[in-house]
Amino acid sequence: MNKLSLSSPLKEFYLKKIPESIIKLEEAGITSIFDLLWIFPLSILKLPSVSSLSNAKENEIFKGIGTIKSIKANPNFWAKGKKGIVLQNITMHVEENLSSEILVLKWFNTYPSVKKKLQALDKIVFWGTLSSYKNQLQIINPEVINSEEFTPSAADDQGLTVRYPTVNTVSGNIIKKIFEKIPKSLWDEISETLPADLIIKRNLLGLKASLMIIHGLADWSKENEDRAKERLIYEEFFTEQVKVICRREKNQLIKSKQINIKNIDYEEIIHLFPFTMTEGQINALRDIQNSFQKDYPMMRLLQGDVGCGKTAVAIAASLMVIKEKKQVALMCPTETLAWQHYQSITSLLKNTSLKVELLLGSTPSKQKNSLYQELENGKIDLIIGTHSLIQENVKFLDLALLIIDEQHKFGVNQRLKLLKDNQGAHCLIMTATPIPRSLRLTQYGDLDISTITQMPLGRKPIKTKIITPDTFKKFLTFINTRLTMKEQIYIVVPAITESENLDIMNLQTVLKKFSSIFSSFQVEGLHGQMKSDKKAQVFNRFKNQEINILIATSVVEVGIDVPNATVMAIVNPERFGLSSLHQLRGRVGRGGRPGFFFLINDKNVGAESMKRLNILENHLDGFKIAEEDLKIRGEGDLFGVDQSGAQRPYKLANIILHSHLLNYAKEDLEESIKLKNPEILNLIQLHQQSIHVTSTI
Repeated sequence: MNKLSLSSPLKEFYLKKIPESIIKLEEAGITSIFDLLWIFPLSILKLPSVSSLSNAKENEIFKGIGTIKSIKANPNFWAKGKKGIVLQNITMHVEENLSSEILVLKWFNTYPSVKKKLQALDKIVFWGTLSSYKNQLQIINPEVINSEEFTPSAADDQGLTVRYPTVNTVSGNIIKKIFEKIPKSLWDEISETLPADLIIKRNLLGLKASLMIIHGLADWSKENEDRAKERLIYEEFFTEQVKVICRREKNQLIKSKQINIKNIDYEEIIHLFPFTMTEGQINALRDIQNSFQKDYPMMRLLQGDVGCGKTAVAIAASLMVIKEKKQVALMCPTETLAWQHYQSITSLLKNTSLKVELLLGSTPSKQKNSLYQELENGKIDLIIGTHSLIQENVKFLDLALLIIDEQHKFGVNQRLKLLKDNQGAHCLIMTATPIPRSLRLTQYGDLDISTITQMPLGRKPIKTKIITPDTFKKFLTFINTRLTMKEQIYIVVPAITESENLDIMNLQTVLKKFSSIFSSFQVEGLHGQMKSDKKAQVFNRFKNQEINILIATSVVEVGIDVPNATVMAIVNPERFGLSSLHQLRGRVGRGGRPGFFFLINDKNVGAESMKRLNILENHLDGFKIAEEDLKIRGEGDLFGVDQSGAQRPYKLANIILHSHLLNYAKEDLEESIKLKNPEILNLIQLHQQSIHVTSTI
């Protein structure tokens, strides 16, 4: 075996066959021993020593050694795991060695494999919180290991049990065993990464001490753990701020596609629209004009609440670019939204000679090939599409502006491919999910931001109300009244078909129910798994008022514009994030009539879910809602990173809970750059070499 160092690959722990777990960790980006150090424990528990059950107290943690007397597993037909496997509740009787008393250990909703593993044991070490049921002492979901494997580590010497998370299917127990292979000498190799003056200024622990404490290897106490976390969180924010600066500087080295705004008749473009732009729209357009005059490409985020007119600004910006004989691409997350943009833009530009085309995954091959050729020859001025715009066959003669609608619906690589292939193109990103200030300092710190705060003239506030089982009949009466007034209704459900979770309503059931209740009206369904032509057909029939009630999944969340739809009701609203619900709310009340938004609640909804729904009922401000959603769900979930394939940005940091450390890191970095701190300048140079993408947008 080669001499190990912190940069050594994890596979060097093994002389012969490399375990599958190491391959899985490498797939997750954990390739070296140093990477492993940044997998932090889920929890560290200070355990008592092994003791007698006769001295134990209820509601306290008990640790003991005992012999298994019996194991029984009962199927729980209400709980199913992957592939529909019925989960089991396990009851184990253990004779505790020191007192010879019987203790019951219970596990709920386990896979059958858990029982097999437990049956292979005889003497065990176990621990957990002691409770009593029918005068019998028990531990619910205890930790258990074979007593023969109980070899105290450095953490065990301190009476600690360290629990690691599962990473890419590699269990926490396996990760713990890999950690135990790290020689003590390697911990001494950990070198400091932050400048000494900042460590002193912020009274931070050193990196080595912080990592050893957080893994329970030295001087562990709750107070020391908190200090170690503070140091590591500060470092995460500091490193992120360095990357933000690097990305911005890297982008400014690229020569932009020149847009000569002196040749543009601004008033002519504005007057193309059949409405008067708000002050916010005009200001955003001025921001874009100013960016077009710079030597480097625009990277701008255009944010504003649902229905504030972001698309109109994007179209106006597109016309500026097209006037300069250059091309524009508008990328949408769904075919339905792309269709809608295509219809509205072609209608707006029908009296011009501009060529606007639509490229979708469902576009016939022959038509696709024709569009590819016209794009490459420069005959198409504006192309609207979905992921289809990032195919290898798509080549532009001169793409100068990329517009991305609802950017968080795309993965990072998808978003950046068009920019990489078209160096110097400007980029305008639109989002109806307002970006809280804390996120603007981090993931979006390298972007210029324009915000539209005003709504178009005549837009009435939407009334939001929670519906309970007691008020459901009144809700149905209200729906009937709006239908007789020739208005249209959305009913949004969280699932298409029946779920194993019986608490979730689905499209099929709701469609059947509403078709029966409103039998004299046209009720139809719409969901993401329908074929593109069928989706377009249903959507157009709804838009043309041939459908009265549309039962849909959240496919209607983004960009759908049907002015005659005045009512939306959400079934099982607790299944949606606040920001998603706010986006859905923006689909109604887009005409001259008021909009109504209902959250159909269930008696089983918990207090926490009710608190979230009350936020939506009481607030129309998208920024307030996004901030609250960020507190509840985290920065990843707010933008649906699980859907886009992105990874969570931080290991420990939370931009809401630790905003003071974020502000310290930003402030310290800016001050260090002003003072030309050599350590900081070297750090920036090092990161500059590793930045290959234009932005993290």
